[in-house]
Amino acid sequence: MFSRQIRREKNLDREIILETERLRLRTMDESDAAFYLQLVNDPTFIDNIRDKGIRNLEDAKKAIQTGHQDVQAKMGFSLYLVERKIDGNAIGLCGLVKRPELEDIDIGYAYLPEFTGQAYAYEAGLAVIAYAKDHLKLTKLVAITSPHNIASEKLLLKMGLHFVQTIAWNEGKEVKFFQIQF
Repeated sequence: MFSRQIRREKNLDREIILETERLRLRTMDESDAAFYLQLVNDPTFIDNIRDKGIRNLEDAKKAIQTGHQDVQAKMGFSLYLVERKIDGNAIGLCGLVKRPELEDIDIGYAYLPEFTGQAYAYEAGLAVIAYAKDHLKLTKLVAITSPHNIASEKLLLKMGLHFVQTIAWNEGKEVKFFQIQF
Protein backbone atom coordinates (compact mmCIF):
# COMPACT_ATOMS: atom_id res chain seq x y z
CA MET A 1 0.00 0.00 0.00
CA PHE A 2 2.85 2.37 0.74
CA SER A 3 6.57 2.29 0.56
CA ARG A 4 8.95 3.75 3.08
CA GLN A 5 11.29 5.91 1.08
CA ILE A 6 13.41 7.97 3.44
CA ARG A 7 15.83 9.84 1.23
CA ARG A 8 17.15 13.36 0.92
CA GLU A 9 16.05 15.47 -2.03
CA LYS A 10 19.00 17.00 -3.85
CA ASN A 11 19.95 20.50 -2.62
CA LEU A 12 16.96 20.64 -0.28
CA ASP A 13 16.75 20.16 3.47
CA ARG A 14 13.89 17.67 3.37
CA GLU A 15 13.35 13.95 3.32
CA ILE A 16 10.74 11.83 1.60
CA ILE A 17 9.31 9.66 4.37
CA LEU A 18 6.50 7.74 2.64
CA GLU A 19 5.08 7.20 -0.81
CA THR A 20 1.68 5.86 -1.74
CA GLU A 21 0.21 5.25 -5.16
CA ARG A 22 -0.65 8.93 -5.68
CA LEU A 23 1.13 10.77 -2.89
CA ARG A 24 4.50 11.61 -1.42
CA LEU A 25 4.82 12.52 2.28
CA ARG A 26 7.94 14.44 3.15
CA THR A 27 9.47 16.69 5.76
CA MET A 28 9.10 20.41 5.23
CA ASP A 29 11.69 23.13 4.77
CA GLU A 30 11.51 26.88 4.44
CA SER A 31 10.67 26.65 0.72
CA ASP A 32 7.25 25.34 1.86
CA ALA A 33 6.46 28.53 3.79
CA ALA A 34 3.98 29.96 1.23
CA PHE A 35 1.98 26.73 1.19
CA TYR A 36 2.03 26.48 4.99
CA LEU A 37 0.92 30.10 5.34
CA GLN A 38 -2.00 29.44 2.98
CA LEU A 39 -3.03 26.24 4.78
CA VAL A 40 -2.98 27.56 8.35
CA ASN A 41 -4.92 30.67 7.34
CA ASP A 42 -7.64 28.78 5.50
CA PRO A 43 -10.97 29.34 7.29
CA THR A 44 -11.57 25.58 7.49
CA PHE A 45 -8.22 25.07 9.24
CA ILE A 46 -8.92 27.86 11.70
CA ASP A 47 -12.45 26.58 12.38
CA ASN A 48 -11.53 22.91 12.82
CA ILE A 49 -8.03 23.12 14.29
CA ARG A 50 -7.08 26.60 15.52
CA ASP A 51 -5.74 29.98 14.56
CA LYS A 52 -1.97 29.64 14.81
CA GLY A 53 -1.46 33.39 14.41
CA ILE A 54 0.88 32.91 11.45
CA ARG A 55 0.37 35.91 9.18
CA ASN A 56 3.48 36.23 7.01
CA LEU A 57 6.20 34.15 5.35
CA GLU A 58 8.72 34.77 8.12
CA ASP A 59 6.28 33.44 10.74
CA ALA A 60 5.60 30.42 8.50
CA LYS A 61 9.33 29.71 8.11
CA LYS A 62 9.82 29.90 11.90
CA ALA A 63 6.85 27.58 12.49
CA ILE A 64 8.24 25.06 10.01
CA GLN A 65 11.62 25.18 11.77
CA THR A 66 10.39 24.93 15.36
CA GLY A 67 7.15 23.02 14.88
CA HIS A 68 8.17 20.56 12.21
CA GLN A 69 11.92 20.30 11.55
CA ASP A 70 12.95 20.47 15.21
CA VAL A 71 10.22 18.00 16.20
CA GLN A 72 11.29 15.60 13.43
CA ALA A 73 14.90 15.76 14.64
CA LYS A 74 13.92 15.27 18.29
CA MET A 75 11.06 12.74 18.03
CA GLY A 76 11.78 10.95 14.73
CA PHE A 77 8.35 11.92 13.37
CA SER A 78 6.29 15.02 12.66
CA LEU A 79 3.53 16.29 10.44
CA TYR A 80 4.58 15.74 6.83
CA LEU A 81 3.79 17.75 3.77
CA VAL A 82 1.57 15.75 1.43
CA GLU A 83 2.17 16.33 -2.26
CA ARG A 84 0.67 14.73 -5.34
CA LYS A 85 3.13 12.68 -7.38
CA ILE A 86 1.46 13.60 -10.65
CA ASP A 87 2.30 17.31 -10.41
CA GLY A 88 4.24 17.85 -7.16
CA ASN A 89 1.51 20.14 -5.77
CA ALA A 90 1.42 20.46 -2.00
CA ILE A 91 -2.11 19.60 -0.90
CA GLY A 92 -1.96 19.23 2.88
CA LEU A 93 -0.26 17.83 5.95
CA CYS A 94 -0.50 14.40 7.53
CA GLY A 95 1.63 12.81 10.19
CA LEU A 96 2.21 12.27 13.87
CA VAL A 97 2.17 14.69 16.79
CA LYS A 98 3.09 14.29 20.45
CA ARG A 99 0.86 16.77 22.24
CA PRO A 100 1.69 17.47 25.88
CA GLU A 101 -2.01 17.15 26.74
CA LEU A 102 -2.23 13.57 25.44
CA GLU A 103 -0.49 10.49 26.77
CA ASP A 104 -0.16 8.85 23.34
CA ILE A 105 0.97 9.97 19.90
CA ASP A 106 -1.73 11.59 17.78
CA ILE A 107 -2.36 11.29 14.05
CA GLY A 108 -3.08 14.70 12.59
CA TYR A 109 -3.93 16.07 9.16
CA ALA A 110 -5.16 19.13 7.33
CA TYR A 111 -5.81 19.69 3.63
CA LEU A 112 -6.57 22.64 1.43
CA PRO A 113 -10.31 22.61 0.62
CA GLU A 114 -9.79 22.06 -3.11
CA PHE A 115 -8.15 18.71 -2.36
CA THR A 116 -10.81 17.25 -0.08
CA GLY A 117 -13.27 14.63 -1.29
CA GLN A 118 -10.66 12.85 -3.42
CA ALA A 119 -9.55 10.25 -0.82
CA TYR A 120 -6.10 11.85 -0.42
CA ALA A 121 -6.55 12.17 3.35
CA TYR A 122 -7.57 8.52 3.59
CA GLU A 123 -4.64 7.34 1.47
CA ALA A 124 -2.07 9.38 3.40
CA GLY A 125 -3.67 8.54 6.75
CA LEU A 126 -3.50 4.79 6.16
CA ALA A 127 0.17 5.10 5.20
CA VAL A 128 0.93 7.08 8.36
CA ILE A 129 -0.91 4.54 10.52
CA ALA A 130 1.07 1.68 8.94
CA TYR A 131 4.30 3.68 9.40
CA ALA A 132 3.49 4.25 13.09
CA LYS A 133 2.80 0.56 13.62
CA ASP A 134 5.45 -1.06 11.44
CA HIS A 135 8.36 1.40 11.54
CA LEU A 136 7.93 3.27 14.82
CA LYS A 137 6.58 0.15 16.58
CA LEU A 138 3.79 2.07 18.30
CA THR A 139 1.05 -0.02 19.91
CA LYS A 140 -1.59 2.71 19.86
CA LEU A 141 -2.46 5.94 18.05
CA VAL A 142 -4.98 8.54 19.14
CA ALA A 143 -6.72 11.42 17.40
CA ILE A 144 -8.88 14.37 18.35
CA THR A 145 -11.47 16.32 16.40
CA SER A 146 -13.68 19.30 16.98
CA PRO A 147 -17.19 18.06 17.85
CA HIS A 148 -18.63 19.74 14.73
CA ASN A 149 -16.02 18.26 12.32
CA ILE A 150 -18.12 15.38 11.00
CA ALA A 151 -15.92 14.84 7.92
CA SER A 152 -12.84 14.30 10.07
CA GLU A 153 -14.76 11.98 12.39
CA LYS A 154 -15.91 9.88 9.42
CA LEU A 155 -12.34 9.72 8.11
CA LEU A 156 -10.94 8.55 11.45
CA LEU A 157 -13.58 5.83 11.68
CA LYS A 158 -12.89 4.73 8.09
CA MET A 159 -9.17 4.49 8.91
CA GLY A 160 -9.96 2.11 11.78
CA LEU A 161 -9.91 4.41 14.81
CA HIS A 162 -12.75 4.14 17.32
CA PHE A 163 -14.53 6.89 19.20
CA VAL A 164 -13.70 6.68 22.91
CA GLN A 165 -15.18 9.78 24.54
CA THR A 166 -15.51 13.52 24.50
CA ILE A 167 -12.81 15.18 26.61
CA ALA A 168 -12.10 18.66 27.95
CA TRP A 169 -9.47 20.51 25.93
CA ASN A 170 -7.72 23.85 25.96
CA GLU A 171 -9.65 26.85 27.24
CA GLY A 172 -12.64 24.75 28.26
CA LYS A 173 -13.36 23.47 24.76
CA GLU A 174 -14.33 19.87 24.21
CA VAL A 175 -12.93 17.53 21.58
CA LYS A 176 -13.85 14.04 20.47
CA PHE A 177 -11.14 11.51 21.32
CA PHE A 178 -10.42 8.46 19.12
CA GLN A 179 -7.89 5.65 19.27
CA ILE A 180 -6.62 2.58 17.47
CA GLN A 181 -4.61 -0.20 19.08
CA PHE A 182 -2.30 -2.48 17.12
